Formats: sequence, structure tokens, C-alpha cells
Amino acid sequence: MSTQVHATLNEDVVEQISEDLDEPDWLLETRKAAFRALDDLDMPDVIRTPGRKWTNLDALDYESLVDPLEYAQDKDRIDAEGVDVLSWSDALEAHGDRIEDHFGSVVDPQRDYLTALSTALFSAGTVVYVPEGVDAEDVKIRTTMNSRSLFNYTLVIAEESASVTILERQTTGESVAPSAQRNGGGEAAASGGDQYYSGVVEAVAGENAYVQYGTLQNLAEDSYNYQVKRGHADTYGSIDWIEGNMGSRLTKSSVETRLLGDSAESKIVGAFFGHDDQHVDIAARVWHEAEHTVADLITRGVLDDEARSVYEGVQDVGREAWDTSSYQRENTLMLSDDSEADASPKLIINNHDTEASHSATVGQVDAEDMFYMTSRGVDPEKAKNMLVEGFFVPVMEEVAVDELREDLDQLIYERLRE
Repeated sequence: MSTQVHATLNEDVVEQISEDLDEPDWLLETRKAAFRALDDLDMPDVIRTPGRKWTNLDALDYESLVDPLEYAQDKDRIDAEGVDVLSWSDALEAHGDRIEDHFGSVVDPQRDYLTALSTALFSAGTVVYVPEGVDAEDVKIRTTMNSRSLFNYTLVIAEESASVTILERQTTGESVAPSAQRNGGGEAAASGGDQYYSGVVEAVAGENAYVQYGTLQNLAEDSYNYQVKRGHADTYGSIDWIEGNMGSRLTKSSVETRLLGDSAESKIVGAFFGHDDQHVDIAARVWHEAEHTVADLITRGVLDDEARSVYEGVQDVGREAWDTSSYQRENTLMLSDDSEADASPKLIINNHDTEASHSATVGQVDAEDMFYMTSRGVDPEKAKNMLVEGFFVPVMEEVAVDELREDLDQLIYERLRE
């Protein structure tokens, strides 16, 4: 259990945030309940082996990072015809009853310490509402963090037979020193100051609905990044996640889908590229809870310098999940002898009528491939870059959003040439 933030936070802060967003009483009470639960909650689960915790979240100095009343951001929302893409305040006014029905129904507000902290303190938010039968492809959310900490909450509701593709970008702009903000100034914070970004995404796909949610995280490398994305798919519903992680000093991210209805489907695609001393801890999880459900989990990552990655993949097939298909593969390529990668793919099978597989590989650039290319006159550095770009091709082919794939490919290109 942790009490790290209690020295600087109290319920008055929670009430102030809720008042600023003009929230109803039910949401304020949900925030307060999450805040009160902090003393009894543990940090998010991390993989442990005897004598070792693969990711140490307790080491973060939350007291210095979290200043929820001093939040600043640039938020661009681009909607599509027939779809509402609204700020939290506007969404509560337009769709208050729907939000009350779904908020906290997918991601438990008290599932762990950091999620409860996000529920209590979120100040930046977006609601995407897709009415029945609407088909939308170009919804975009661009978030630029301009403060020491930012708590972001996104709720996606796709009604029956609706379809939506959402692309979210997360970057860091100029941080504003708290003293300057309080004085109304624009003085930039001292460079090198640590930052904290928290993002929670809940996605609800109704019967025969389709939600595709792509995220490209490129936060400043002095930031700490905690995110949980979780979706519920109804009968014949589909939820696809695409996640690219390039920035931040430490990333702890979980992407999850519960397949609740017959013939529901989900695909989780992930890519990361760590360098310097970056630490990336990512989890992909799917629960098959109905018949004829299908899931595919694909992750590829590259590590250089002293970067470290931790991957956990879980496919959980329930007792009533007859005729299930579930696949998982994770591959990590290390460019440095000082980098380190760990993977823990898991199958939990409670129904014999299941076709499932999982795999994980960790290795370095193939020496024979390097020899083949350099012996034919290719510069060693260029040869390595070409092999890395080729390594990402299988996961890039799974990225159905052209703009996201092109942006991620460009960031990989730039990282290789730094």
C-alpha cells in the first residue's frame, strides 16, 4: 500500500477539480471514493520473480510530480460527421446520462493505486459518442502536456452497429512553473524537471459495433507515463487497439479487452523503441467470456543503449468460451549488450474447445544478416538500420490506420539516426 501523495492532497483538491469541470454530484462522489481508497490500494501489478521486481513503481516521487490544480494542456479534437468528440464539461451537458451509465463500468475506478489517483484527479478528458449506425474514420485527439502533471480520461461509447477509428497523439510542450502559473506568468519551468502523465481510456462497443483506438505516445524523456486502456465488446462487436511507445523515461501501460458477447473480436498491436535508460513495461490482456470469440496480440520492440523492456501477455479463456481462437506473439530486438528484455506470455485455458498459441522471442541483430549486407558493400550502420526497419514490418502491416503507421515509421527512422 502507498500513501505517497497524501502530504500534498486532500478532498478539497478533488472538489476543486470537480467544481472547475461543473460535474454532477454522482461523479464527485466517485472521485471522492477513489481518493479515500488510496490508503488501501496497492500499485498496479508488475511481474515478480524470486528476489526481483521487474518494474519498481514505488520508487517514483509522486509528491514532487503531482500538482493536480496546476494543469495545463493543448487539446485538439477533430470529429467526424455524426460523431460527438467533446471535452469533459461539454459531454456531461450533452450526454450526462450516458456517461453516468458507462463511466467506471469498464475500468474499475479503484482497481489499483494509480488508477484511483487518476479517477480522483483527472482534469483533462474527452468523450467520443458514436450513435447507432454511424460510421466514422477520422476522429483525432491531440494532447500536449504543458504542466508538471496531467491526468487524462477518455470515454468511448459506440452504439449498436456503429464504427469509429480514433487516433490519439500524446506529446510534451512547454512546462509552466507552478509559481509562474499562480502569478499569471508564462515563465518556463527549469529544464530537466520530471513530469507525470496519466491516461485512462474506457471503450464500449455495442452489438455489432467496431472501435479502433490508436495511440502514439512520444512524451518527453524526463516524464513518467502510466496508462490503462480497456474495452468491452458485445455480441459481434470488435475492439482493436494500436499502441506505439517512443517517449517517456518510464512507461507502465496496460491494454485490455473483455470479449463479453458471442463472436466478439479484438486485436492488440504494440510497438516500442527504447534507448538511453528508458524503461518500458507493457501488458496486453484479453478475456474470452463468450462463444466463437477471436483475439490476436502482436507486439514488437527494439532496445538500444541501456534501455529495458518488460512484456506480459495474457489470454484468458473462460469456461463458457466455446470455439475460441486466441493468438499471441511478442518479439524484442536488442541493439546493445547493455539493454535488457523480459517477456512473460501466458495462456489460461478453461475450455477444451479452444485454438490458442503464444510465443515470445528476445535476441540481437542476426550476425549472418549483417555479414551478408556488409559483404555486399552496405555500411554497417546503414545495414543495422535497415534490419531494424525490416524487423518492425510485420507489426506495421497490422497497423490499419495509415496516418499512425506513417508517423510511427517516421519516429523509428529518426530514432535510428540520432
